[in-house]
Amino acid sequence: MARNEPLADGAPDSAWIDSSPAIPRHRLTGRLDTHTGLLILLGLAGAALLVLWWRLLAQEPSIDASFRRVPDGRVVLQASGDPALQVAVGRVLAAVVGAAGQVAPPDSPVLARSSRWVVDDTARADLHARQTLLSNLLRQPQLTFQFDDGLQVSATPRARGLPGLGAVAWLMGALALALYGAAAVVLLDRPSASTAVYAVLVLGQAFNLLLTSGETLPGLGLPPLPLRTDLVARILADAVVAGALVQVMMLYPHRLPLAARGSLPLWLGVGLLALLLTMASPPGLWWWMQGLTLGGGLGAVMVLRQAQQRHANPLTALLLRLTAAGTGTLALLTLAVAWAQWAGLHQPVVAAVGSAVWQVFLASLLMLAPFLTRSRKVAREFAVLAGTCTVVCSLDLLFIAVLGVGQAAAITLALALSLMLYLGARHWALAQLAGAGGLSAERMFEGLYRAARALEQRPERAGEQLAILLREVFDPLELSRSSRPATRIRVAVDGSAMVVPVPQLSGGTAAGNNPTGAIVLRFAQRGRRLFTREDQQFSERLIEQLRRAAAYDRAVEQGRTEERTRIAQDLHDDIGARLLTLMYKAQNPEIEEYIRHTLQDLKTLTRGLAASNHRLSHAAAEWKSDITQRLAATGCDLRWSFSCDRDFNLTVVQWSGITRVLRELVNNIIAHARATQVDVVLMVDQRRLQLSVSDDGCGQAPERWSHGLGLGGVRKRVKLLGGQVAWRERSPHGIRCEVQANLAADPG
Repeated sequence: MARNEPLADGAPDSAWIDSSPAIPRHRLTGRLDTHTGLLILLGLAGAALLVLWWRLLAQEPSIDASFRRVPDGRVVLQASGDPALQVAVGRVLAAVVGAAGQVAPPDSPVLARSSRWVVDDTARADLHARQTLLSNLLRQPQLTFQFDDGLQVSATPRARGLPGLGAVAWLMGALALALYGAAAVVLLDRPSASTAVYAVLVLGQAFNLLLTSGETLPGLGLPPLPLRTDLVARILADAVVAGALVQVMMLYPHRLPLAARGSLPLWLGVGLLALLLTMASPPGLWWWMQGLTLGGGLGAVMVLRQAQQRHANPLTALLLRLTAAGTGTLALLTLAVAWAQWAGLHQPVVAAVGSAVWQVFLASLLMLAPFLTRSRKVAREFAVLAGTCTVVCSLDLLFIAVLGVGQAAAITLALALSLMLYLGARHWALAQLAGAGGLSAERMFEGLYRAARALEQRPERAGEQLAILLREVFDPLELSRSSRPATRIRVAVDGSAMVVPVPQLSGGTAAGNNPTGAIVLRFAQRGRRLFTREDQQFSERLIEQLRRAAAYDRAVEQGRTEERTRIAQDLHDDIGARLLTLMYKAQNPEIEEYIRHTLQDLKTLTRGLAASNHRLSHAAAEWKSDITQRLAATGCDLRWSFSCDRDFNLTVVQWSGITRVLRELVNNIIAHARATQVDVVLMVDQRRLQLSVSDDGCGQAPERWSHGLGLGGVRKRVKLLGGQVAWRERSPHGIRCEVQANLAADPG
């Protein structure tokens, strides 16, 4: 995706538009209704064409019997649903005789039903003649099957009907319809030159699937098209697929300069070659046909390599891998079929299955390509599995032809190697579609907890905290903020970017309501993979968990506040009342003054517990007053210095921690230092606290001090503030305690 293009998630109703004026709601609804209506009409038209094709296949005459070729080349009746033929199951076929006396050789029933994968020109011409004879026989009222032991059985050809098409033909027809539907969806969603060429490409492959489904019909019968017509149709379909594949890669994901000057020569070359193959049938026709298809794949690979050099993009890299995988699989199948027929092996079933599976593999890649970021994991695994099955058939033929092993050993070796290939191909081809989850559960919990605690203090920083989490999870090459709010999380069509709305996480507002902007992530994993539907769903869960964590933290803090208020009220009502009574009953002024100071401390403590937050400036004034009062009772002077870049609210945890640290440090000076002067310097800059408490007393060698409850409590409270504390000797005498802490968020 170009940097200046708007982000979108590929759905007509949710394009993320940055620069274009907003579309009025009634016009947008009209567009959606129009698209839906057109899609339904196109779907019905495609379904009608598919039904017509199935009816054409169903009307062809056939006999419910299946044959197989044994290793010595003879043909054996394997199974039959015709009661007359069931007595001959397992017998060797000698000939098929028609009612008019025509005799078909025994190998006619098991010959390939299409000449598309027959390498030798002479063998192809012979196949055409034999299949023409068999077609004429099937249109006669009765056939006689002669077996080598003298048994003769008569059977009547009948229309196979729709139930007799077989599961494979139904599935391949459904896949062709799904391909057709994908083309319609893409073309209606984003009409452009690239989607138009994609539609041509997909329709060509859907036509190929329909032709291939005619080869998979069970029983003894032939497809409705004559072999010559079938071959011409397949050549034209392959030419369309090859040419459209190259051109669509010129236009998507980036339009290359080659598209303007290369499209016309491309189609002229493809058209002339297809015309030559269909009209002149040059020697080595099969190699010309394979060269046309392989040339389309190699051309697409070269175009994608050029696109990757000009515009490095994970989508381009993934398309390059998938195209290379499809082309390489076809090259392996071509080699296997050619080698097997050159070696004189008769494996028409394996070759037919291999070619059919490759057609399914190519169809799955074409159907997956425009929906890479939105496809489900099942669709991706199906594409890889179809490619692996093609490799199994190819290796099976190669092992039989090259190694001379039996069918069982060949298929075992092929399955073992293909399994290894499958495991590697999943990572190689689809690694750029790996979903989210780079963080461990522990790190994710820590990140959510940290973000929730930060949002408790500064809810306006929800976008910043969410951006930190998303960066840790997806490691994007670029992360930016947009002031335009998004209604929901969206992934760009090419998977290069994802837009995440910044939700309101304060005040119990649900995530996604009243968004305050959006976060734009580009190029996940430093540009090594795409954003996908899984990433979108993961981000939705992440925001929901962040919202729940923030709500939980608010509930906990509310409970803390209520408990602190209750404790403060109890202290005020019970302990305060008792101290007040003792003060009035004091026997001398010194005790009365001590109790009065204690009451003042209690008042400060209860007020602090009851308040949810404290202004820094007010807290500093209270700290100065408290320390001055304490030191004055011992005849010690205080030099106080306070500065801050701006005033802000301290949380209860921060206020309580600093208050107790100051009191403990001053108590230690009063109890042990015998000091005459105490210097307190308190500075806050960018919410970073620097506190220094110094005295001129007799303390020394703080590194040898035994840290009991007092000093240990200081360390513990400073640690809760996310800071550090250290004691040092002061020249010429005395001790300085230095505290540094971060007041940006509540660390507790």
